Amino acid sequence: MREHTITDTPDLDTPDLGTPEPEGFRQERFVPPPGATRITLVRHGESAAAIPGRPFELVDGHGDPGLHPEGVIQAAQVGAHLATRHAAGDVIDAIYVTSLRRTAETAAPLAAAIGLTPVVERDLREVFLGDWEGGRFREHVAAGDPIFTRVLTDERWDHIPNAEPLDEFDARLSAAIGRIAAAHPDQHVAVFSHGGVIGHLLHRATSSRRFAFTAVDNASISEIAVGVFGWNARLYNQTSHLR
Repeated sequence: MREHTITDTPDLDTPDLGTPEPEGFRQERFVPPPGATRITLVRHGESAAAIPGRPFELVDGHGDPGLHPEGVIQAAQVGAHLATRHAAGDVIDAIYVTSLRRTAETAAPLAAAIGLTPVVERDLREVFLGDWEGGRFREHVAAGDPIFTRVLTDERWDHIPNAEPLDEFDARLSAAIGRIAAAHPDQHVAVFSHGGVIGHLLHRATSSRRFAFTAVDNASISEIAVGVFGWNARLYNQTSHLR
């Protein structure tokens, strides 16, 4: 009986591909360089409605409304989203809020979920609107005040009577981000702040027009990275977590 043996002879129908070529240099995801700080910027949830004749309570001259019921829902949604990311490995090392209560109320669900106590960074409070504080800003906008048209055209809040000068606003925001970055090298920080502030920080990170990024939604997420390379914009107005 003739025996059949198995050999290493290749199948004649299979082409010989030879030795694979090296793949070369692949594209990689952005990784902040050593010492850099990732800063997730969260705008507060929708704040309470401004009622004519009943101005908001002031804190350091700034209107200080709490969250509207819709804002409470938004705070829960953004908090749950960031807590899920934190649990999955996108760890948040610190939470910052401003001296205005709407940011603290928005940060509260995330802080409770991941066990961090928010730190108050007063200099990241909203731009001071002078004579239009306490909710009056919304009334002037709704009335079509020509001063607001100048604000939009020239992209500067200090056309409003007695509002914060542009250079002072820019300086205090830059100083606050510098302090946070210095305190958290190689870490990820969540900052709960305001629409005008987030818009200005993204303007600084991109050298864009001043108001290019002011249209951030309530409870939206943006991101910058700060390090020896300067400031990089990483994300703008993410709202997929809101329903």
